[in-house]
Amino acid sequence: MTTDKQLKKIRSFVMRQGRMTEGQQRGMDEVYPRLGLDPEATFNSQQIFGNDHPLVIEIGFGMGDSLLQMAMMEPNCNFIGIEVHPPGVGRLLNNADKTGVSNLRVYKDDAVEVLKHCFADNSIDRLQLFFPDPWHKKKHHKRRIVQADFANLVHHKLKPEGVWHLATDWQPYAEQMLEVLTATKGFTNTAGDGQYSERPVYRPETKFERRGVRLGHGVWDLIFKKAEIE
Repeated sequence: MTTDKQLKKIRSFVMRQGRMTEGQQRGMDEVYPRLGLDPEATFNSQQIFGNDHPLVIEIGFGMGDSLLQMAMMEPNCNFIGIEVHPPGVGRLLNNADKTGVSNLRVYKDDAVEVLKHCFADNSIDRLQLFFPDPWHKKKHHKRRIVQADFANLVHHKLKPEGVWHLATDWQPYAEQMLEVLTATKGFTNTAGDGQYSERPVYRPETKFERRGVRLGHGVWDLIFKKAEIE
């Protein structure tokens, strides 16, 4: 069983200080009080969204453009973004407010802590982890978020038949992701054993990703499903 002590060892991000644009600051000051979520409170979809639509959570949404696009494309799903960096949170919230989307909320906090303390087991329909920091140097591999303990945590939080969708443009990390999820009891690779998935239509191709493809860089998607509880 995964312990709190073990999970606290995972620190997959470094807090960066950066200047906020006027729009990003507006997102934090004016929109966060309405669309931001309390990391100390238990999440309740009915209270937050007023419905029980499928719940999609994205960890580390960066500047938030693709997450906002997904929320607009899938209005019958509830989207939660988790990000630690204020400029990205502010940008997403500012743009979300401008577009008027009603199916998107945000945590500005550590995703591990949010998953552990805010969400009940068997409550998430889809968890998204797109282009997490690969921590290239071998001595930093322990800081990668995709480790056995985290995979077990995700498994607990997903609903039966729930999906964990990961993507990376760093092949060694893709191979580690595949190894970790394959070894985690209760997950099934939807593409087949040892295989990577095609990018599904619901995951927008980012500008960063398109640039990488032009330069000949690969992108690897992994989509694993939680086995149904018998």
